Amino acid sequence: MAGELTQETLDPEDWPALRKLAHQAVDEALDYLQQVRQRPVWQPTPAAVAAQFQAPLPRSPQGAERAYHDFHEWVMPFQMGNTHPRFWGWFMGNGTAFGALGDFLAATVNPNMGGGNHVGNLVESQVVDWCKEIVGLPQGSGGLLVSGGSMANFVALAVARSAGAAVDVRAEGVAALPKPLCFYVSTEVHSCIQKAVELLGHGAKSLRKIPVDDRYRFNLAALAQAVSADRAAGLQPCAVIGTAGTINTGSVDDLEGLAAFCRQERLWFHVDGAIGAVVALAPHHRQLVRGMEQADSVALDLHKWLHVPFEAGCVLVRDRKAHRATFSLTPEYLAHAQRGLASGADWFSDYGLQLSRGFRALKVWLSFKEHGLDKYGRLIEQNIAQAQRLGELVCAAGELELMAPVGLNIVCFRYRGQGGTPQELNALNEELLIRLHEGGVVAPSYTTLNGCYCLRAAIVNHRTQTADLALLVEEVLRIGRVLQRG
Repeated sequence: MAGELTQETLDPEDWPALRKLAHQAVDEALDYLQQVRQRPVWQPTPAAVAAQFQAPLPRSPQGAERAYHDFHEWVMPFQMGNTHPRFWGWFMGNGTAFGALGDFLAATVNPNMGGGNHVGNLVESQVVDWCKEIVGLPQGSGGLLVSGGSMANFVALAVARSAGAAVDVRAEGVAALPKPLCFYVSTEVHSCIQKAVELLGHGAKSLRKIPVDDRYRFNLAALAQAVSADRAAGLQPCAVIGTAGTINTGSVDDLEGLAAFCRQERLWFHVDGAIGAVVALAPHHRQLVRGMEQADSVALDLHKWLHVPFEAGCVLVRDRKAHRATFSLTPEYLAHAQRGLASGADWFSDYGLQLSRGFRALKVWLSFKEHGLDKYGRLIEQNIAQAQRLGELVCAAGELELMAPVGLNIVCFRYRGQGGTPQELNALNEELLIRLHEGGVVAPSYTTLNGCYCLRAAIVNHRTQTADLALLVEEVLRIGRVLQRG
C-alpha cells in the first residue's frame, strides 16, 4: 500500500499573523497616498537598491513579513511619481485610494474574466454599458475592457479590417486581399496606431499620415485628396482614425467632419479617445468631442482622466456582430453549455485576444459608484481651467514662450531667456527638463513641435492645486537662468 500523499497549501500557516501584516500594509499604503505631497515627485533608484534586484531566484521561503519589508524599503519609495500632485509627465492618471482597494478585492475573489457563468461578467457588462453611455454609442454595441488604449485601438482596427476586407481575412490571411488596404491618420496620431496596423499585417506603408492645420488637427482637405489618390492607384481605403486629444498638444480633431466624410466615402470611422473621450462628461467642454458618438468604434482609457488604477482601458464597437466575428473561436474545451458554470451566451474571450483576463472591471465599478460620473466631469473641467491658467502664467513670463494653443489640458512651452540659436534653445530646454526631474519638485515631460524641443505639462491630476502651477513656472525660470548664465 502506497504511503500517504504529502499535502501542502499556499494558505498562511498563521492567519492572525498575516491579518496583522495586512492591516499594517493597508495603513502604510494609505499613509503613502495621504502624505504624497511631502515626498519628491521622482527620485532615482540608488545603486545599492538596484543591486538587490540581481539576487538569485528564491528557492526557500523567506516569509510574508520579509517579502513585505523588501517591498516597503526597495520598491515603494522609488516609483514613477504619477500619484504626486506635481506630476504632469506624459498623460497618466493618479489612481485613488478606494480604487487600489478595488484591485485588492478583485485579486481576492480572483475570477478569470474570459468566460463562464459568474457575477463578474455582469460587473464588466455594466461597466462597458456605462462606457457606451459616456461616449454616446448605442447600448447594443460591442465592448470589452482591455489593458489600455494601445490594445483598445488594436482591437478596433482588427474589427475594421475584418469588416472592410473583400475576403475572409481570418481564413485566408492578408495575402488573399485583392487590393492592399489603407488607413488614414493625422501626423499627430499616437504611435500605438502604427503598431496596430503593422501587427495586423498591413505594414507601416499602408498608414497614411495626413498633415494637420495650425491647431494640430486633421486636415480634412488633405485627407480627401489622399483617399481619392489611393483609389485611383488601385488601393482600398479602409479606415480613418480621428483623435480626441492628441498626445503632443491635446488637440481634438474635427470629429463631426471626419464622421461625415467617412459616411460619404463608406469608410470605417474610429476615434482614439484614450486621452479625451471622457471630456464628454464635462458639461462646458463636451462639445469638443461632438461627432464621437457617430464613430464605428472608440478607444478610451479609464486609467487616465478617470484615475482608475492601471490597467483599465475600453474598446467599444458599434457593430457587435462584426466585433464578435473578428475574435470568436470556440473549440470543444471552451464550448458553451446551456446550464451550469460553463453557460452564458457571450463570453468576453469572444471579443478580444485574451482568454485569461483579470477582474479589472471591479475597480472601475467601485470607483464610478464611489464618486459618481458628475464629479469626474467637474475634475476634468478643473484640469482644463488649470491648463489655461498655466498658459497665462507662461505668456506673462517674458523669458518663456508658449509653443502651441492650449486647446484641452496640455501646455507646451519652453524657456527662451535671452534667446539663442534653435540648437542652443533645444539643448538648454532638454537639460532644463532633466534638472527639473532630478530636483524632485515638479515633473513635466517633453515633446518636439516644428523642430523645437518643448516642455510639456499634461495636467490630468486630481491632486494638483493652482499654487503648484506657479511653482512649476518658478522652477523653470530659476533653472533656465542658471543654465543660460553658464
